[in-house]
Amino acid sequence: MPREPFKRSPDYLSKKNIITGRNPVMEALRRNAHIDKILLYKNAHGDSITEIKKLAKERNIPIQYVPNEKLNSLTNILHQGIIAFKSSIAYADLQQNIDFILSNGESPLMLMLDGITDVRNIGAIARTAFCFGVHAIIIPEKGVGALQEDAMKSSAGALEHVPVCRVRHLLEGLEILQLNGIRIFASAMNQQKKLHEMEFRDPCCIIMGNEGTGIQEAVQAKADTLFSIPMEKQFDSLNVSVAAGIILYEAGKQRTH
Repeated sequence: MPREPFKRSPDYLSKKNIITGRNPVMEALRRNAHIDKILLYKNAHGDSITEIKKLAKERNIPIQYVPNEKLNSLTNILHQGIIAFKSSIAYADLQQNIDFILSNGESPLMLMLDGITDVRNIGAIARTAFCFGVHAIIIPEKGVGALQEDAMKSSAGALEHVPVCRVRHLLEGLEILQLNGIRIFASAMNQQKKLHEMEFRDPCCIIMGNEGTGIQEAVQAKADTLFSIPMEKQFDSLNVSVAAGIILYEAGKQRTH
């Protein structure tokens, strides 16, 4: 069976969102431009490629190695084996963010997103997070929707005000949180512990998972407490942005009373 051709993405085809070519990408990295990720032809080599890899590693920008057909499907511009995608936001360092919160004498309230790919949901979650005092949203390099224009619009500008910390893997982020005394609470279906029984005043991070698959087993296993939202009538699941709103309302209520 012939392999399906790569499909063009409207977001990727926007000239505002991409940087093509070795020198343009390298210069963007040197001036600390906000880069979401880099697609690199898997056989690309040369001094400029070596420099790009070095700069991307220093700035915690993920590189995805792809066949040339993938790059050709995304742009008609001469790409020289590399395309970078601009990010609408600047990512924050998780440890530095925690240090800043603690230095202000505040109790950290963090939100971790696992496998949430719909950028409209991410935008809506960010909007709610801002309203209820979340200090930072934590996402992995891969497995979440790109925080581009659609996410910014859905957040009504909240993504410009709530720090977003990107970690290589969520397990890495959980380790940093726990080393700083931040408890991990995971929202999951059919748990005996209910939302209103949780203690959100202490330093904590709430994990929200994909509506279909939930939170990864390895991530869920690291949680200090699993809890569920009590419902009068059972359904497959709530929309993740709605569920986040219910949970953050409870957390915000506890922290302001």
